[in-house]
Amino acid sequence: MRHPTAIIHPNAKLADDVQVGPYSIIGEHVEIGAGSVVGPHVIIDGHTTIGKGNSIFQFSSIGEVPQDKKYKGEPTQLIIGDNNTIRESCTFNLGTVQGGGITSIGNDNWIMAYVHVAHDCHIGDHNVIANSVQFAGHVEVGNHILIGGISGVHQFVRIGDYAMVGFQTRLTQDLPPFVMAVGNPAEAKGPHQEGPRRAGYSAPRVDMLKQLYRTLYRTGSSFETAKKEIEGLRGQVPDADADIDKMMAFLNSASRGIVR
Repeated sequence: MRHPTAIIHPNAKLADDVQVGPYSIIGEHVEIGAGSVVGPHVIIDGHTTIGKGNSIFQFSSIGEVPQDKKYKGEPTQLIIGDNNTIRESCTFNLGTVQGGGITSIGNDNWIMAYVHVAHDCHIGDHNVIANSVQFAGHVEVGNHILIGGISGVHQFVRIGDYAMVGFQTRLTQDLPPFVMAVGNPAEAKGPHQEGPRRAGYSAPRVDMLKQLYRTLYRTGSSFETAKKEIEGLRGQVPDADADIDKMMAFLNSASRGIVR
């Protein structure tokens, strides 16, 4: 269960069935929940809390100090939920006092090799993040999002639920929910339909997502006019009113502007 070459601080709190591979190092303030597996040559340090059923592969560095010159050793945190797969050589940093003190990753995420999650990022649930994606500080990622490999996300950018980021994309502005973007810099390319379908969205509800996209990107309306037109779509497909609410909440809080 725990290889004799692993170094686990006596104050670390690991559930009885947590597995730790050869040459891994677990720091003093680390907590790891039941059913989690830490592979070989992994370092987990800092005030890091990891939930149940996680798999962390070799050479990952979890909970190290943030790459921020303002950091002065404060006891900031990294919080990881349940049932995440974290592949080889990922680097997840602690938060900073200036950014709220917490970096967080939710549940059921599939995070591939060489992904960097910088300080004060917040990543939701059920996301697929491909190899070598790099998140700068303070990025917010929602739920059910696909992010293609070798993509970079600028600090403070937000990505809405069910969005999709294509391969090798440079994302410097907020990406609204249900929108696909690709390019350097990113450009909106259409509504993301497959993710919602897999989540059980009905055909009329998916059609409404297409209408949201057309209203925001293809009618030629100004940003403020498009928001009013989106509001006017309420009631046409009752199940989709929640999607309209989600889109409006995102657009109304887009301080960096949105991908166009």
